[in-house]
Amino acid sequence: MQKIGVFVCWCGSNIAATVDVKAVAEAMKSEPNVVFATDYQYMCSEGGQKMIQDAIQEYGLNGVVVCSCSPRMHENTFRKTAERAGLNPYMVEIANIREHCSWIHKDMEVATQKAIQLAKAAVAKVRKNAPLTSGTSPVIKRALVIGGGIAGIQTALDVADAGYDVDIVEKSPTIGGRMAQLDKTFPTLDCAACILTPKMVDAAQSEKIDILAYSEVEKVSGFVGNFTVQIRKKARYVDPLKCTGCGECTEKCPSRKGKNEFNMGLDNRGAIYIPFAQAIPKLAVIDPTQCIKLKTGKCGICQKVCSAGAINYEQKDEIIERQYGAIVVATGFKPISLEKFDEYAYAQSQDVVTSLEFERIMNAAGPTKGQLVRPSDGKHPHEIVFIQCVGSRDTSGCGKPYCSKICCMYTAKHAMLVREKYPDVNVHVFYIDVRTPGKNFDEFYRRAVEQYGVDYIKGMVGKVAPIEDGKLLVQGSDLIANEQVKIEADMVVLAAAIEPDPSARSIATMLTASMDTNDFFTEAHPKLRPVESPTAGIFLSGMAQGPKDIPETVAQAGAAASKVIGLLAKDHLVTNPCVASSDELLCNGCSQCEKVCPYGAISYIEKEVRGPGVREVKRIAQVNPAVCQGCGACTVTCPSGAMDLKGFTNSQIMAEVDALCK
Repeated sequence: MQKIGVFVCWCGSNIAATVDVKAVAEAMKSEPNVVFATDYQYMCSEGGQKMIQDAIQEYGLNGVVVCSCSPRMHENTFRKTAERAGLNPYMVEIANIREHCSWIHKDMEVATQKAIQLAKAAVAKVRKNAPLTSGTSPVIKRALVIGGGIAGIQTALDVADAGYDVDIVEKSPTIGGRMAQLDKTFPTLDCAACILTPKMVDAAQSEKIDILAYSEVEKVSGFVGNFTVQIRKKARYVDPLKCTGCGECTEKCPSRKGKNEFNMGLDNRGAIYIPFAQAIPKLAVIDPTQCIKLKTGKCGICQKVCSAGAINYEQKDEIIERQYGAIVVATGFKPISLEKFDEYAYAQSQDVVTSLEFERIMNAAGPTKGQLVRPSDGKHPHEIVFIQCVGSRDTSGCGKPYCSKICCMYTAKHAMLVREKYPDVNVHVFYIDVRTPGKNFDEFYRRAVEQYGVDYIKGMVGKVAPIEDGKLLVQGSDLIANEQVKIEADMVVLAAAIEPDPSARSIATMLTASMDTNDFFTEAHPKLRPVESPTAGIFLSGMAQGPKDIPETVAQAGAAASKVIGLLAKDHLVTNPCVASSDELLCNGCSQCEKVCPYGAISYIEKEVRGPGVREVKRIAQVNPAVCQGCGACTVTCPSGAMDLKGFTNSQIMAEVDALCK
């Protein structure tokens, strides 16, 4: 005989303020098979858990329903509680009466009635539950980091320091990411390259780290602890074992019309190039869309001048396959396209630049060797206007609805650097409001205003228009002075919003990881599991998860690494027993379930099937429980109803529906 206990949590006032918890407990006492029902202020506390354990022992409970907050929060807690009392953990069900009742209803009577219905549904499911047993799967002691920016590098270094092998896959010819393009960092104004380059060197010299630059992830299969990944190593047309990085070939290349990606297209590079002086690996790479030899069969100068014999025009892309226990996504960001923002004349004037382009202009290794000059004519500017929130906090549909978080600070940095090096330049900043939430950030912003005399104007810019003498007329509003402002500027710098790297969406699809509407990766829980993806074994690092500055990125990279280390430290993982299974008598071998399975957990075998009046050899589906993640896609696809999901069977779900409809 089934004996079910129901435990209703107050969650302080989170639930009890809107739901009559005592009425819910009292209503459950009259449900079939319920032999015990009670309420408690904090059921997840030590006292609440002991109450559940004592009730299991005293009443011989073989089923438990906890009416509390989301199972995402405490399902594992209550399952462990039941297991300690000798009850199978999968005989525990959670009725979510916080998020589904108290947080969305104001009327106590309505919320209480709904809570009672949800509790009844959970009781109905427990009646259909069956004990499940978890299995184990081995853990491969190797991690993959997708992205070689500061987030990916820091994650890899931390994992490698713990003694585990790590592969960094970076789609660019070198690691370093966006931080390598920066001149100075806020709020300390120290050299970005001076901070980053030692990290890059450490990663290159580590025996535990394998850098796969100029490579992309092609395919991911498997599950937590046992991922199989195919990686495409793109052809460099340069032998990495022979190339010394001397740069002789890059100087002699006659094809020099390619836009220099590292300098944001502000100057040109050759068809064969090394991205920047501190590049790692420091290897030349040939752009096949620009190379005369690869396009026409002529030229070949770089091969002739290469004393090491490293140039190989016959080189092909290579697919390598490796296995990993954990994967970290560190795909980074890019500035948004400004093609929809015609009012700022970005497409009309070379002297309207983005903040990242201005960063390269100010950099000693940039296209102007660090000299502040206008891109259009090389003249020194005397009036510069910075425009904040270009595309950020934009609900019109042209930009992004979120704050990009870093713009206020790097604009203050740019303004200070300009005023420090060029006191003759007047700097104006149009802003909506200044956000300085980090350590020493507000002091940094006030230095720009008080010490360096930067003119901050609270207001929006309506239009930027080229006028005579190469000037730019900036028309905006000063909301504090309540007047219109017109400034004839020599340069305009746009703080463009940032967005996830374009590769993020395809990578998320391969990893079956969740993303939000802005294509940032979604964490498993925004507060309690901020570096974990809802997909087990997938972790998040840096701006792949959302906008953040360098210190926050490095901190998150370390947190992701600690999670990876904790996973790789285990020899075996406990598998989820809520996996699909096939009814051999009903399966007709149609392969529909195999086609929709995102994990490749379903295969087919020929088997003699026996049943009432049945004895035949059939082609039937077979589920690998170690690979299946219990997503349920196969169960809704199966036309014959042969596939079912343990723990969430059709009969269990229908029992809940019936209870709700009574």
